[in-house]
Amino acid sequence: MFARISTIITILFFAMLAAATAVPRTDPPPATGSQCTAVGGDVNCCNSIQEASNPIVGLLAGLLGIVLGPIQGLVGLTCNPISIIGGGNSCSSQTVCCTGNNFSGGLLVIGCSPINIDL
Repeated sequence: MFARISTIITILFFAMLAAATAVPRTDPPPATGSQCTAVGGDVNCCNSIQEASNPIVGLLAGLLGIVLGPIQGLVGLTCNPISIIGGGNSCSSQTVCCTGNNFSGGLLVIGCSPINIDL
């Protein structure tokens, strides 16, 4: 049974990546990494960021047993934490500041905002 659930999650993950759309950056300019840590956020490298209202995000959250409720904003998908100190990490996807909860090791992270940092 676990094999079936992991297969479904894998299929949904790749479907989600295929359906992912870029979220445009808006004015004012995104925060910096130091501003992110100042507000208690974590700098992450996410494969994609989506609106919380996106049906794929809702489906993934449901499969993980997460009730998103009436939240608004951006949700990071398949995120990894990065360090802004020392510049040893790089992000070839979307660098974000996330101040919300992190579920399933970064599979879904709530409360993300795009940021600019030079890694």
